[in-house]
Amino acid sequence: MSAEAAARPGASAGAARRIRAVLLVWVAALAATDLAIKALAEALLSSGATIDLGLINLRLLYNTGVAFSLGAGLAPWIIVAATGLIIAGLTWYALSSAPSMTGVSRAGAALLLGGAAGNFIDRLDGRGVVDYLHTGWFATFNLADAFVTAGVALFILGTILSQRTRDRD
Repeated sequence: MSAEAAARPGASAGAARRIRAVLLVWVAALAATDLAIKALAEALLSSGATIDLGLINLRLLYNTGVAFSLGAGLAPWIIVAATGLIIAGLTWYALSSAPSMTGVSRAGAALLLGGAAGNFIDRLDGRGVVDYLHTGWFATFNLADAFVTAGVALFILGTILSQRTRDRD
């Protein structure tokens, strides 16, 4: 049974479990990829080196806050607790609604949760999130941040496309 068929009312419980399992595998793979690249960035850039790649530079920075360093002055446990609760809520929503999502929305959910999980795990050591992509005109960020941004965009796009399809039917 295809994922689209499983999303229809009356889809089997087994198909819904498979969709949720695949989503979780993608989340884990994306988080692992992010964490591996962060470890590589730390190994290459911990001496203070900057690698110029043209439009973007690789430069190591630790962000103790959240997006754009908001909350950087807060105790690390507050950031961990708040982001953990947000991620738990997003995970619950994504898993409960994954069988009825479009493929685009599920891809967005996987990217969003994979990036969020990568940054959350990275934050647990108390040093902050490893950021290494630096443009000079925008905040320094990492692959997980790109996953989250692309994930939100795909999730919204999938939701809009799904709604347009339902409106035509």
